[in-house]
Amino acid sequence: MTEGATGSNPKNLDQLPPTYMYSVIFKDIILEIDDDGEKSMNTLVKFCRKKNISETEISEFKSEYHNKSPVYWYTKQMFLYGMLNRALRMLDMEGMTKLGFFIRSLHLQLEQLHKEQSVDFQKEFIVYRGQGLSQQDFQNLMDSKGGLLSFNNFLSTSKKQKVATSFVQQVLERNPDIVGVTFIMTIDL
Repeated sequence: MTEGATGSNPKNLDQLPPTYMYSVIFKDIILEIDDDGEKSMNTLVKFCRKKNISETEISEFKSEYHNKSPVYWYTKQMFLYGMLNRALRMLDMEGMTKLGFFIRSLHLQLEQLHKEQSVDFQKEFIVYRGQGLSQQDFQNLMDSKGGLLSFNNFLSTSKKQKVATSFVQQVLERNPDIVGVTFIMTIDL
C-alpha cells in the first residue's frame, strides 16, 4: 500500500483494503465527537511531552492555540504537521485520538474555506502535490494505475507545479532511496 494512499483496480472496488475503510470510519467518528477543549489540549500536551517534542513548541501551541486558526497551526513549521500526518498515514489510533480535537477543528475550517472559496472557482483547475514514496509504495501506486487513489491524510497542494517539484527535490536530497512523485490533480467543483 502506498504511503498515505490506497490504490485498487476499478474491477474490484468492493474489495477495498481494510485500511481504507478504517480511515473512513475513523473520520466519521472523530468528526462527531464533542469534547472538552481544555481537557483535550492537556491530553495532547502530555502526549507531546512523551514524544520529546520541544517544550517551547508545546508551550506556544498551548498558550496561543485559540488565537490562531487550525490552518495556521497545521502549516506552521513545528511538530503538529508531521505528527498529525504520520498518525493518519500509519493509522496510529493513539496519535489520532490525541489529535482528535485538532483534526475536527482543521476539518471544519477547511470545509468552511471550501464553501467560501468555491464560488470563486467556476471552472476546473489543477493543483500539484510533491511527495516522496518508498520503492515499494511507488510500485504499488503504479500497479493501481487507472484505479482508485485515496489519501488518508490532509493534503497540501499548490497551483504552482514549481512548488511541488521543489518539495520533491528537498525530499530526494534528504533520502536518495525515495522515489519523487508529483501528483497532478484536476479539481472540478
